[in-house]
Order: sequence, then C-alpha cells, then structure tokens
Amino acid sequence: MITNKNKNIKRLLAFSLLFPLSSLLFESCSGLMDTDSELVEFQEDNRLQSPTDSVYSVMGIIYKLQAIADRTVLLGELRSDLSTTTASASSDLKALTQFKVDAQNAYNRVSDYYAVINNCNYFLKNVNKDLVKNDRKVFESEYAAVKAYRAWTYLQLALVYGSVPLVTEPLLTEEASKTAMAQAPKGITDICNFFIDDIKPYVDTKLPFYGQINDLNSQKFFIPVRALLGDLCLWAGRYQEAAQYYHDYLSLRTDPIPTGRSKASWADASTKEFRRATNTFTFGVGGSECLCYIPMESSEFYGVKSELVNIFNSTDVNLQFAQVMPTKRLRQLSAVPNYCVAYTKVDQSVDTIYAPKENLLKSEYVGDLRFGTIYDSDVRSSSRFNRVSNEIQTIDKFNSSGVTIYRTNMVYLRYAEALNRAGYPQSAFAVLKYGLYPDIVAKQIDSVEVAAAGTLIAFDVDNFTALNTQGVHSRGCGNAECDTLYRLPQPLTPLESRADTVAYQQPLVENMIIDEMALEGMFEGYRFYDLMRVALRRGDASYLADPVSQRNGTVDGELRTLLMDQKNWYLPLP
Repeated sequence: MITNKNKNIKRLLAFSLLFPLSSLLFESCSGLMDTDSELVEFQEDNRLQSPTDSVYSVMGIIYKLQAIADRTVLLGELRSDLSTTTASASSDLKALTQFKVDAQNAYNRVSDYYAVINNCNYFLKNVNKDLVKNDRKVFESEYAAVKAYRAWTYLQLALVYGSVPLVTEPLLTEEASKTAMAQAPKGITDICNFFIDDIKPYVDTKLPFYGQINDLNSQKFFIPVRALLGDLCLWAGRYQEAAQYYHDYLSLRTDPIPTGRSKASWADASTKEFRRATNTFTFGVGGSECLCYIPMESSEFYGVKSELVNIFNSTDVNLQFAQVMPTKRLRQLSAVPNYCVAYTKVDQSVDTIYAPKENLLKSEYVGDLRFGTIYDSDVRSSSRFNRVSNEIQTIDKFNSSGVTIYRTNMVYLRYAEALNRAGYPQSAFAVLKYGLYPDIVAKQIDSVEVAAAGTLIAFDVDNFTALNTQGVHSRGCGNAECDTLYRLPQPLTPLESRADTVAYQQPLVENMIIDEMALEGMFEGYRFYDLMRVALRRGDASYLADPVSQRNGTVDGELRTLLMDQKNWYLPLP
C-alpha cells in the first residue's frame, strides 16, 4: 500500500523509471513523439521484473495521464453548444470555442498523448507478464490496466485529431520516432477495431488496487475494461456488442451498478410552492457516481494540478473571474422538459402535477432541475477600483482531487444509445423514463423485443429494483415514470412492419438520448463528441454544426459553414 507519507517519493521513482520515454520536444519529430537520445541509452537498466517495478511504472503512466486530464474535458466542452468562454478567458481557451486552434495553442500538444502511449508500450514490451508466484501471475492486473490506458488514450487521440499514427512498439530513438510517425494514420473506426481485439482478452482480469493514496481510492484509478469496450464498439458502429459490454459491466453479479436514486428536486413540491430546489448528486471523485478518474496532485510541486475548478468557477485563485460560462443554448435545452410530481391524494389515488415555468426564484429552475441546482451566479456590489470580479459563478461539478472518466448515469446513457441502435428502442427509452430492472422489463417492453434483446436487458431481480433504480430523466425532471407527456415516439398511423416502426423510432429516441446526455453530462466534456458520433453515424454534419453554431441563441452563419466541413471538427496536428 502506498501511504500519504511516501507517496511523493514513489511518484518521483515512478517518474524516473519512465522518464526515458517521456516527451522532451524534438522539432525534427514534428512534435508527435519525442525522445531524448542521451537518456534512452540507459534503457537496458529499466527491466520490469519485480512487483515494485510494476507498481512504480503504472504510477508513472498515471503521472503522464495527468497532463491530458483537464484537456479531455475542455476539448469536449468548449467546442460544444453548452459552454462558451467569458471575456476573462485565456486566448487559448477562446481559440477552442472559435475553432481557431493553431500549433502553439496550449491545448494542442499531441506529444502529451504519445508520452502516455509510449510509456504503455514500454511497459507492455518489457514486463514479464507470464511470471508466476504462488500460483498467480504477478503482473496480470497491471498488464490489463496498462492495455486499457493505451486503448483509452488512443480513443481520445482519434476523437481530437481524427486520424493518427498507430504505434504499439516503444520508441526509444529519434530515428524510430520519425519512422513510426511517417506511417499512414488510422481513423476512429480502425483505432477502435484494433483496440477492441487488443483488450478483449482482459475483460475478466481483476484490475490493481494499491489501497488509499492521499485518501483516494486507487481502485478507481483504473479504467474498467468492459465499459471501455462498450465505448470502442459504440464508436465503431458495433452496437449489439456495445450494448452487451455496457450491460455486463453494469450488471456484474459480484459488483452491480444500479443507477441509484440521486436527483435534483423541488424541496417543497408537496406543498405546490416550488420555491427551493436542491440535489443529492455526488459528482466528486469520492462519490458513489464516479466509477473511474485520473487522480490529480494537490500541488504543482508534485505533478499536474487540475485547473478545472478555477476555469469554471469564481475562486480566490482567479480573483473571481471564471473563464467558462453556460450558453443560451444550454439554458434553452434545460427549459424544454417538464418537471413532474406524483402525489397520493386522500383517496389513495395517484395524481400528477407539473412545476410552473415562470415566476420562479431562478431562471435556471425552469424545466429540468439539473442545471439550476449545480449552477449558481450572483452579482455583488463592489468598488470600480476593485481588482476582484463582482460577477460570481459556481458550477458544482468539479473536484481538484481528480478528473472523472466514467460516471454511472453517463454509462447508462451510452448503454441506451447502443440498445437503440442495435434495434431495441423500447429498452433504450426505458433507460430514460423508468430505469431497467426486471419489473420494468416485464411491464414496459413488449414480448417480441424482450425475446430479441435477450441478455442485453436481463438484470438480477435482487440487485436491480425500484429501490435503487430510476430513469435517468428523473434525475432532473421528477417522477418521469408518471409523466404522460414524456413518451416513446409512435408513428401517427401503424406502419407495415415492426422493422418499419423500429426504423421510425430509432432516430427520434436517439435525439432524446443525446438531449439527455447534454442535461446529465453538461460541463463534463462529453457533448462535442456525442454530437460528433451521431453526425458521423448519420452522415449529416448539420447534426453537429447546427447546435454548436446556435450556442448563443441565434445562428452564427460563419461558424456553421466552418463546421459543415468535417475536417474542421479536429485539431490540426502540430
């Protein structure tokens, strides 16, 4: 176990072990993969033969992941329709929102990704993965974890840059780097298909656990292989497989993951006052909703410290000048849904009422409550000579201890997306409105779809119940299961075949899922890629271009034209 006392020493040891493979900027390598020829000559000393070496090496890879953690959120968020920059934002952040990123932009450092990858490649090449002691493969857990880190990092690379060189061998010289980076790049589909095969053998391998590190659960430092396989299959268009991997990850008998019952709600809805709203969310890395995260340092002295709190919030560090704010488009999306309250009348019958959409204490309370309960703003009086901003903003989604990669309800929404595209729109919609558990499967999904979906929607009767499961829509809209206005799309007249009905429902249910992803995942860095995935799937650039160009409430024609060209969705390789 790595304790608080010796954590930093071990971090430095891990860094020194992997440092020969880190990024040290050689212009001749085009900034893609950089090595230091004076250091790599000592590579023979870096043999991974003991458990201690293995632990240090894995921690060294985590150290490298810290460099891309904030960026993963910012690149997915600031190029979407949900967030934009304030006047106080850095020029590099503003360039992200304007799609004017150049090679000098601080968020366009492809070498940081390849530093992670090269460290992974070195570990996988040199670790003695077949070493057995006490009838156990000593490095099996670490080997699986590093495979997952490499696959996840390559997925991020492909999403950010479109197509990139696929390198699976460690590069220890400048010449090797040049050769590797000169090969034909691979696109998202090819990258995903390669790594599906690469990590599939480790789907049941137990990941490492190094105890508590600075009061953080190290078990959540590691990427769950099944969830990652779901993502890779989703991007590759292998929807049946994606749905199965997500389902199996969420429903694993030894570690089931129900949605939970956390939600944003009107504290006084029972009195029909609708004055005060609150939530029971646990977004932080220590909360039950967080499934996996990249741990960050408490001080820059020890490594990379997350700046997301200071970028999205008014803090003492930034003199209260937040750099990112919600868009009008997000406010419009949040205001559309209805908040439904079910209550029992004197005669024990159940009735429903809907929250009003005007004359509320906060404009952010209109419609879905997730936005209004995690976002707050205020204008305070101050002297015009004061250096501190009088406009205060709080977005309660960030934690300086780590950057979340997987969160429960976002995984459920991807599961719904995969189910829908696999041909099961009723099941996908049930994830939104009711949550999937045996009673709901029996009541809300017809027998034909139940039989066809089979194990994709089979959940343990003890582990998944109404007590621990709800529709994701209920997290912001009250008793969604009772909302008669929120329903599965149906054609106006019966269609000729069931296949025709499914084909009619799929794009409409998909739109509902993508909207739900926006309201559930706002500010977390998913939105741009969610829009991109559907736009690519449908062959329709406007699916991305339209909402992003309307982020300020009206169409930005120049931005829309820019985004109708798919090549502008990606950052330029430096």
